Amino acid sequence: MSKINQQVSRPTSIGGQALIEGVMMKGPREIAIAVRTPDNQITIKKEPVTGLTKRFNLGKIPFLRGAVALVDSMLLGVRSLTYSAELLEDSMKEEEPDKFEQFLQKIFKDKAGEMMLYFSVFLAMLMSVGIFILGPTFLVSLLKRFTEHTVILNLTEGIIRIAIFTIYILLVSRLEDMRRVFQYHGAEHKAIYCYESGEELTVENTKKFTTLHPRCGTSFLFIVMMVSMIVFSTVGWSSLLVRVVSRLLLLPLVAGVSYEIIRFAGKSKSPIMALVSYPGLMMQKLTTIEPDDSQIEVALEALKNVLVDNKEEADW
Repeated sequence: MSKINQQVSRPTSIGGQALIEGVMMKGPREIAIAVRTPDNQITIKKEPVTGLTKRFNLGKIPFLRGAVALVDSMLLGVRSLTYSAELLEDSMKEEEPDKFEQFLQKIFKDKAGEMMLYFSVFLAMLMSVGIFILGPTFLVSLLKRFTEHTVILNLTEGIIRIAIFTIYILLVSRLEDMRRVFQYHGAEHKAIYCYESGEELTVENTKKFTTLHPRCGTSFLFIVMMVSMIVFSTVGWSSLLVRVVSRLLLLPLVAGVSYEIIRFAGKSKSPIMALVSYPGLMMQKLTTIEPDDSQIEVALEALKNVLVDNKEEADW
């Protein structure tokens, strides 16, 4: 039976993301997207790793790499999701672009698709910051009429932020269309665990591993909530404007610290780190579902395509 704390003989920095009927894996040099098409074939798309982290060689700079990696991962995630959707929905190619897409094509020509991607990520980040970062700050500011105690206000803000995040995950997990995505999410984690265990990358070997992984994006977001509670508490409650501006300015620091924690948690066997990872792992019980053999096969194909001779690149 699978356990939460798997035996890891070769920790890796390879990560992935569940897509629509597929999985994306990111290695040190290449990205591989594996999608199962309606004819039951697995289509593989490979491309070199790009982004700000790679372009400016920021991967070895602690804390800074976390904030930049967050932007890179969102861009890559949206691009990968878009690819899987377009691959599976041939009808999309026949649809006329809407007025906004026509506007982008007129202004940016061949760069219209790229600008659409950036715009989508901008909206996603705007909504995330507004709902999970600024929303709780605004709600707690209403409590100032009852108490001026900084500790109580900061603690309440953190609790509200975690509550909103948990409710959001619960609501998303109940959507029927997300079930298969969550199964591919589980397959992604199982495949990475199988590689980290040192076992041969086969469906049978992969099936025995858990779907809960400490380096998951769900765990990362939960750690962001906890770190923000500590970091944001360094700023007083002089005014709502000061609180809002301080949160925006401190957000890169929060992302950077959270990234280092999640990165260390993926390699550490410390009981303390196991305790830190535990809430995020429990949250993954909502965002991962046991996959079937065909989904595991897709995840393994994506993983194998970012390895060289079944090993991670030596210069990672």
